[in-house]
Amino acid sequence: MNKKQLAGKVSNDLDITKAEAERIIDNALKHITETLVAGKKVRLVGFGNFFVRTRAGRTGRNPQTGEKITISPTKSAAFTPGINLKKVIRGK
Repeated sequence: MNKKQLAGKVSNDLDITKAEAERIIDNALKHITETLVAGKKVRLVGFGNFFVRTRAGRTGRNPQTGEKITISPTKSAAFTPGINLKKVIRGK
């Protein structure tokens, strides 16, 4: 499912236009992104948690030359599903 399809389902459920539903989704995603950039968690009870995972810097090797290189620390967004989402997916 993509964003337009999600907006279509939200618009049907809430009896609003697809454009309004898309603006609501965009706004929610904007605030989730801003919270993650600030280094905080987003907890949606029953659905799951969004958070920033930090990977430490390390030494690697260039596969072509074999020389050692330094790999910088990186950050990425991560998601852990909540217990209710896990149960629904498992069919329980």
